[in-house]
Amino acid sequence: MIRYFTAGESHGEALIGIVEGVPAGVPLHPNDLNEHTRRRWQGYGRGGRAKIEADQVHLYSGVRFAQTMGSPIAIKLENTSYQKDKANWPQVMSVDGSGEGIEKITLPRPGHADLVGVQKYHLDDIRPVIDRSSARETAMRVACCSVARQFLRQVGIEIGSHVVRIGAVGYESPADWQDRVHALIETGGAAALYRAADESEVRMLDHNLTDRCIEHIKATKKSGDSLGGAYEVVITGVPPGLGSYVQWDRKLDALLAQAIISIQAQKAVEIGDGLLGSMLPGSQIHDEIYKERDLFRRRTNRAGGIEGGVTNGMPIVIRGYMKPIPTLIKPLETADLNTGEPQPTRYERSDVTSVPAASTVAESVVAVVLANAFLEKFGGDSLSEIKARYSEEVMWRQ
Repeated sequence: MIRYFTAGESHGEALIGIVEGVPAGVPLHPNDLNEHTRRRWQGYGRGGRAKIEADQVHLYSGVRFAQTMGSPIAIKLENTSYQKDKANWPQVMSVDGSGEGIEKITLPRPGHADLVGVQKYHLDDIRPVIDRSSARETAMRVACCSVARQFLRQVGIEIGSHVVRIGAVGYESPADWQDRVHALIETGGAAALYRAADESEVRMLDHNLTDRCIEHIKATKKSGDSLGGAYEVVITGVPPGLGSYVQWDRKLDALLAQAIISIQAQKAVEIGDGLLGSMLPGSQIHDEIYKERDLFRRRTNRAGGIEGGVTNGMPIVIRGYMKPIPTLIKPLETADLNTGEPQPTRYERSDVTSVPAASTVAESVVAVVLANAFLEKFGGDSLSEIKARYSEEVMWRQ
């Protein structure tokens, strides 16, 4: 099984990642990871840091001659802002010294981990919470998970996403975008979906909605506020039989939902037409089954490719819902940690919205979940061994 760990702070020297459990023989080059760390910076409404960070990965171990060796993979991402601001961050985030003379942050932001973090770890300064809970951590998460994504690509599984809403602007229902998504994945799988979405400044497939979203973001920035939104992740090439219904902690939809909610600021998730399904009778939401050339198929995909916690061979469809970023130019009211007195929140450099970025992070975090479900069923120590086992399964089903 593949697992990964990240370390580092938003304004520390670097982000570090360790990925272990990757089979030997998976083609892997730094550019395979850089493609997705670069995509993470996409989106109109991003803050100034998007112009600073290069996010080019450095692989230290686990790869030889552009192939994985089966041993742990070590990854480093330098924080360019740390390197450029020598007068500030190396002192504020120093790993040694006493911290004397460094201003303490004592005004927690509503909606952020600030207050719960100092309460949990008995801190007298919010800075350690800000720097580790920051969504900057997702840069390394994308790098680590892109390794699993490369493995999935070798067995024909692709992952893509697109934004369906930012704030008050977006599609009214899945029916409004499903034909466009279906056409894209029919031509090039989910990879065609993410490439088409990347052409939009807000990762939307509709040009008119793109323009409206940009105007909405501009107006929101002018008012000193922030915006949340929603996105859809689609996974193609998934065989039936991944996951399990026999225990709660092996249900694939539950594991995918956990991966989405683990991303900073995500507050809800649905598999397939989960939300719509709660409002319609069963006759209008369940996918009818038919048989064609000895294969069982479904006429629709309202279940989002998963039934009973197990993949059914249809594309997996997941939707994530992000709250507005809690760092606002126009401050909310808070209470000072030391005095308890009401104060306006302080401003940390931030985005107006990060929904387009969140959609690319979501693509990445589901990759490890899918890779592990695939390895559980067809696992081996090398890519060649796994492919041989998977080929036998495909031939058996045909």
